[in-house]
Amino acid sequence: MLNYAIKRMVYMLITLWVIVTLTFFLMHMIPGDPFLNEKRVPEQIRQNMLAKYHLDKPLIVQYGYYLDNVLHGNLGISLKYLNRTVNQVIADSFPASLQLGLQSIILGVVFGLFFGIVASLNRGGPMDFISMILAVIGISVPNFIIATLLQVIFASQLKWFPVSGWGGFQYTVLPSIALSFASLAIISRMMRTSMLDVIGQDYIKTAKAKGLSRMQIIWKHMIRNAIMPVVTVLGPLIAGIVTGTFVIEGIFGIPGLGKFFVQSIYDADYTMILGTTIFYSSILVVMMFIVDIAYGFIDPRIRLAKGGK
Repeated sequence: MLNYAIKRMVYMLITLWVIVTLTFFLMHMIPGDPFLNEKRVPEQIRQNMLAKYHLDKPLIVQYGYYLDNVLHGNLGISLKYLNRTVNQVIADSFPASLQLGLQSIILGVVFGLFFGIVASLNRGGPMDFISMILAVIGISVPNFIIATLLQVIFASQLKWFPVSGWGGFQYTVLPSIALSFASLAIISRMMRTSMLDVIGQDYIKTAKAKGLSRMQIIWKHMIRNAIMPVVTVLGPLIAGIVTGTFVIEGIFGIPGLGKFFVQSIYDADYTMILGTTIFYSSILVVMMFIVDIAYGFIDPRIRLAKGGK
């Protein structure tokens, strides 16, 4: 198992290096520079600013400077938010995005598994129909449409929750629901399909023949085996939710990291673009690594097939 984990770790580091390198060089293909659009800035001051941030040096030299900083955990100083480092911006704004993402993950996983299990155990019944309707809505309707509907119904009309803003728990309910719909739909459909496949297996018939109760069969034999495919997609889903809150944050006026990421592209804030991209990519790659290791524990055949021990 140790060899398996080390291999996954090496792949993870290589992936992060590729992401950093590609993002760096693609970003510098954008015409102009961060100070080109600044009005009323004398050319000499602009040149001094370029020199301060090493932007006047050859691209490969800039890459060397930046890679060295990243290896030391320094994502640089924002070119637009004066006297603020990218690390500070992430530390100040990401907690809101993280809270929203975690709540959405909990909603998506818990209700996704619930609806998937209930639908499979009541195939063709009302609960199966309701679960599939929710799954279709979650997959086909964009989350910003769902967010708008939630605002109109539960905030504007019923006035159960605030329309937008960021404060107590009540401000997180609607955006969390809107953000969780897609993961809920994916997990419920996958769990339903997996459960239906497990229900027809011979070992389920054997468990029934042994006289085990319905709940014992469901928990010990059906869910345990059916949940494995769901574990595979949890990593990308979790990372996608945590890093994909840009639109929802904008709709609900949440002071998360998303607005800095989007605005940095318009501002050509090189260090902010790179820093947030690396940060979000790290979350995605690390989650994939964790799920890969977890899957190796759940099913030893995976790591053995790949040469692990």
